[in-house]
Amino acid sequence: MENFDIKKFDGLFKAILKLKSTDECRRFFEDVCTIKELEDISQRLEVAMLLSEGNNYQEVSKATGASTATISRVNKCLQYGKNGYKIVLGK
Repeated sequence: MENFDIKKFDGLFKAILKLKSTDECRRFFEDVCTIKELEDISQRLEVAMLLSEGNNYQEVSKATGASTATISRVNKCLQYGKNGYKIVLGK
């Protein structure tokens, strides 16, 4: 993963920034993602919210149905990531 270049996704990120409403965003993501992908992304965001509120892994798992592996991954991103979750949760 060392050679991974996130900038190759800039076209996607720029397209998302052009969306003006929840409806436009919903329609775009329904076309681009599978239902499972949308569920996974939504679950990760919910996990991040609950962790940032101080909930423990057991509480988060019970509330979201997320596995401890998913919760751990999200927690790692909250602690050591690029602050993406924190930016979204702070707005």
